[in-house]
Amino acid sequence: MPHSAPLEEHHFEALGARCGLFAVGLSKDRLVEGELWTVRLGARLTRFSRDSELSRFNASAGTWVEVSGDLEALLRESLHAFETSGGLVNVAVLPSMIGIGYTKPLSSGRLAATVTEMRPPPALPAVLEVKRRAARLEPGAGIDLGGIAKGWMADRLCDALGPNALANLGGDLSAGGPGPAGDGWPVGLAGVTVLLREQGAATSSVRRRRWGDGQHHLIDPRTGRPAKTGLEEVSVVAATGVEAEVVAKTALLIGPELAPVFCAARAMAWWLSH
Repeated sequence: MPHSAPLEEHHFEALGARCGLFAVGLSKDRLVEGELWTVRLGARLTRFSRDSELSRFNASAGTWVEVSGDLEALLRESLHAFETSGGLVNVAVLPSMIGIGYTKPLSSGRLAATVTEMRPPPALPAVLEVKRRAARLEPGAGIDLGGIAKGWMADRLCDALGPNALANLGGDLSAGGPGPAGDGWPVGLAGVTVLLREQGAATSSVRRRRWGDGQHHLIDPRTGRPAKTGLEEVSVVAATGVEAEVVAKTALLIGPELAPVFCAARAMAWWLSH
């Protein structure tokens, strides 16, 4: 594809965030189709709707239930993330999320600032089983797919949009191809511009999605409470969007002493903010 082909872009709100799709030599209609896919799948994966596929799965805890191919893939991705992060990326944090008052989207109004008695969530492999188009949760467990879903969806969108595209779903990014000028896709991370090509990027932060007296959405599974590790934000470039999401969150949770070593082994570039 020649670099002189036009760059098309499309911006929209979805997944509780500002999103953008960019492609070289692709029609605006194709990008709008990407928005519709994002909105529809996001509606199926949200925990904030009782009718979503994820909420129905959480409500079925204790029994094997049929799940879609998308949810099956994300549950498997979540188990992989738990393993590669040493248990620090654990989607079984829904009870903790509810316990700190995160019961509705922040855009829906002020959240309650109360904290119930908290305890660490169980290890994900102990409460989640997955087989082809079916899955089972242990009673009392609950799943919040969070950033893993955004990173995974960004990767799927980038693939679907063709050989020269970028998908940004609220800061979870996936870039494919040479970009609009042939030297990569320019992306701002931690105050600098990087050029991504066949790579993903993500930022994990405790500076956003805050309410009450220091409450925020990033749960430390070692305590079941909002994380306090000495790091406030980590940005990462990795091979895929979902991998960048997992590495960034793990690095933030292990704190400033170990994060550089962890990122050096698993990321192509990283930025830590205290």
